[in-house]
Amino acid sequence: MLRIAVPNKGSLSETAAQMLYEAGYTGRRDPKELIVADPRNGVEFFYLRPRDIATYVGSGALDVGITGRDLLLDSGSEATEIAPLGFGDSTFRFAGAPGAFAELADLEGVRVATSYPGLVGDFLARHGVTSKLVKLDGAVESAVRLGVADAVADVVSTGSTLRKAGLEIFGPVILESEAVLIGSGVERPGTQTLVRRLQGVLVARQYVLLDYDVPVAQLEAATEVAPGFESPTVSPLHDPEWVAVRVMIPRTEMNHVMDELYALGARAILVSAIHAARL
Repeated sequence: MLRIAVPNKGSLSETAAQMLYEAGYTGRRDPKELIVADPRNGVEFFYLRPRDIATYVGSGALDVGITGRDLLLDSGSEATEIAPLGFGDSTFRFAGAPGAFAELADLEGVRVATSYPGLVGDFLARHGVTSKLVKLDGAVESAVRLGVADAVADVVSTGSTLRKAGLEIFGPVILESEAVLIGSGVERPGTQTLVRRLQGVLVARQYVLLDYDVPVAQLEAATEVAPGFESPTVSPLHDPEWVAVRVMIPRTEMNHVMDELYALGARAILVSAIHAARL
């Protein structure tokens, strides 16, 4: 069986489990279960701490896993990224007391608190900056106020948490992270099936099917508005002056495209969700 590591808790856990379910796999029913076999799909799931997944996969103990890109890079593991999974987005930035730092070089010789010493240390080393890293498991934003560090490197969403702690973001982006599928570097049967299924879930979430009727005279203009993933499906109607069109479009553009098609004379414009896909 293909051995798959899955986060057992944290921000990635629930979405990863839902994505695997939508991909046709059987997950755990009891949150206390640590190992779940899915013989129909030829896989076995191991529910682990997100921070440990890259280590297990990189050592070859498990074949593939779902974790954050940040955790993968911080681990120093030999595991490699196979594919991004489109959720769990996060951005890592530096922050310090207002006016204390302006650029990355200002961190030379100072203390930087972070929960990701491997990731931050590699970033600083690549830019020729030497800092003393202070490893904390949480509440990094409090480190400056409590005198543990001079600056912090942490996940930033809107920046409100750092501002409330009296900190100011500065310097370049350390990393744009998201959930990723990682592998041990050894191709195992079932890996490509897993990748295709997960990519199918991403397509289903990002695209919709659009059906509409349009006068033949407006068909070319309509297909310019919505050209589709490859090419629209065009079918004749009983009225020879009209045709039916089916096309796949990005979900985020759905209403904009519908408005444009209606303005061109298209009617019976319908949108359907995609539950699974293989492209």
